[in-house]
Amino acid sequence: MLDRLEPLFAAMPAVRAPEGHVHFKNKLLWTLAILLLYFALTNVLVFGLDPSSQDIFGYYRALLAGAQGSIMQLGIGPIVTASIVLQLLKGADILPIDTSQARGQIQYMGLQKLLIFVMILLEAAPQVIGGFLQPDPAVAAAFFGGSLGAVSLLIFLQVVVGGILIVFMDEVVTKWGMGSGVGLFIIAGVSQGLINGFLNWMPVADPYPVGFFPRLIAVIADGADFLRYFGTDLLAFVTTIAIFLVIVYVESTRIEIPLAHTAVRGARARFPVKLIYASVLPMILVRVLQANIQMLGLFLNNIGITTLGTYQNQIPLDGLMWFLAPINGPEDWMWWAYDLGHAAWEVIIRMGIDISIMVVGGAVFALFWVKTAGLDSSHVARQIQMSGMHIPGYRRNLQVLEKYLDRYIPRITVIGGVFIGLLSVVANLFGVIGAVGGTGLLLTVSIVYRLYEEIASEQIMEMYPFMRGFFGKE
Repeated sequence: MLDRLEPLFAAMPAVRAPEGHVHFKNKLLWTLAILLLYFALTNVLVFGLDPSSQDIFGYYRALLAGAQGSIMQLGIGPIVTASIVLQLLKGADILPIDTSQARGQIQYMGLQKLLIFVMILLEAAPQVIGGFLQPDPAVAAAFFGGSLGAVSLLIFLQVVVGGILIVFMDEVVTKWGMGSGVGLFIIAGVSQGLINGFLNWMPVADPYPVGFFPRLIAVIADGADFLRYFGTDLLAFVTTIAIFLVIVYVESTRIEIPLAHTAVRGARARFPVKLIYASVLPMILVRVLQANIQMLGLFLNNIGITTLGTYQNQIPLDGLMWFLAPINGPEDWMWWAYDLGHAAWEVIIRMGIDISIMVVGGAVFALFWVKTAGLDSSHVARQIQMSGMHIPGYRRNLQVLEKYLDRYIPRITVIGGVFIGLLSVVANLFGVIGAVGGTGLLLTVSIVYRLYEEIASEQIMEMYPFMRGFFGKE
């Protein structure tokens, strides 16, 4: 089947890869250009959309990027969902693709892009059919003779075009810029939320501003009850700072495997195995999986099927979907401080389910991610051997090297996945500034840290061009 699809993979549109080395300054310019284009597109509103339309990914918006009501409505959702499906298929050995070979990599990337386009259609269609994206009757009357169906079709096409643009923007960043487009868009969305959370002076639920600093000044100046009006904000601020410090510390925690060069005596190096070996990107997969489950529940609710739970303003109120919904702040679990409408034992069960999903999902997706990305013991052992390095004191044999790496990589991958899952849950339990979610903040800090490391690496290779071949950049 994959062999038959190869002509389709070859015919699919793609961003042309650079033929040679892209200068560091050009990479920064490409990255900045895509970032500016992303912000511009999030302000291009979908024509014909009723302002009362629902944002089914409202609580996941910081993770999925994009913006409600714009042509970036889908954000990175289709890209991540396609990645989830492929990783599950490959991790279960249902998909017979060897990504260690060039042909296998081409097949995998082609299949991923095809699946992304399918997911764009599958995520855009339910939002229109399920009534989440409502057509504006005024636009229908003015341009389409009152036909709401024509306006709905136009909305669908605009959302699909926005999803396709996200895919190609991600490719531009990956091939011509720094890091990845998915990471860049997450950073952009979360940073925007953090700035809003710190500086927004507009009141919403009470007379005081929503932003941390304007609210602090207003509450102190007014002499209001500090704990009542600022207690949760202070807790969110402490959590935000704690998450930042923990991630920066953990990113620098690693086990270093000593290496020596086979041909050059005295040439030594170290292969670092970080505690967060699989990065925090598997957390995106877990949260997007939860978002898709909630989208299914909300879709069924909108068409009158409430067997799995009823919703109000995109929030599950009861049923199985309430138990499967992630915890997003203290107001979702502190039954002694808020009226949750559920008994304490129900809240405890929901917390247990959320923790289990994040911990188990973090470990499982971390293992799948390492295998798919070519970071498992067999791939790393092959890369080390091809570079002419070996572990001092051990035979220069691929199987011996792989067995040695098996002592560390699988265990550290699982430990890192579990740790990140627990950290994400803790951050969500206590809330963070800007309502970006604990997982969103955790991802942003980690992605920025790794982007900083990549920038430092690129600068070194610009200063010493002979090192590009060693790092596989040439």
